[in-house]
Amino acid sequence: MRRDLDQTEPTIRIMNEFVGSRVHVRQEVIRLDDGTESIRDVIYHPNSVVIVPIDQDKNVVMVRQFRKAAGMKLLELPAGVVEGDFSLIDAARRELREETGQNAERLVLLGDFFAAPGTLTERLYAFYADALYDDPLPADDDERINIEKFPLQIVKDMILSGEIIDGKTIAALFLAQKLLKEH
Repeated sequence: MRRDLDQTEPTIRIMNEFVGSRVHVRQEVIRLDDGTESIRDVIYHPNSVVIVPIDQDKNVVMVRQFRKAAGMKLLELPAGVVEGDFSLIDAARRELREETGQNAERLVLLGDFFAAPGTLTERLYAFYADALYDDPLPADDDERINIEKFPLQIVKDMILSGEIIDGKTIAALFLAQKLLKEH
C-alpha cells in the first residue's frame, strides 16, 4: 500500500510561513521539471485515521459535530490525528474510544488516501471496526460530539441525498464496501 514520493517539484525557497497549533502553512517557491518557477501554498497537517465502526445491530456508528471551517454540524465517521509515536492502529483505537466510547475486537486497515492533495499533506488511514464493546476514554476538552447510529443503507442514502458531505466519511465507506457486504 505504500507509495514512494516522487519529488518532481523541489522547493527553492519559502516566501511566507505560519505555524499554528495543529497546522503549519508555507508559501513555497518550487521548480518545475522544465526549470520554471512557481508558487505552491502547502498546509502541513499530521496524518489521521478514520474508522468505520459497525455495532452488534449492524449499524454504522457516526458522530455529529460542529466544524468551524465548514460552518455547520457535520455527520461523520469517528476520526482524529495520529499523535506522537502512536501506531496507526493504536491511533484508530484511541479515537474510536474517545469519540464513541467503544472499542473493537477487530480493527482492519482498509487503505489510505489524501484529504486534499493540492494543498494539504494530511494522509488519512481508514479502518473497519466491529465486535464493539464499551471501553470509553475521556473526550477531548474542545469537542462537542453527538453519537448517532444508522443502518448502512440509510448512510448510503444520506450520502446520495447530500446530507453526508464529509469527504473522509464517504471515502472510508467506499473502502469498507467489501467488509460491509459481509454484514
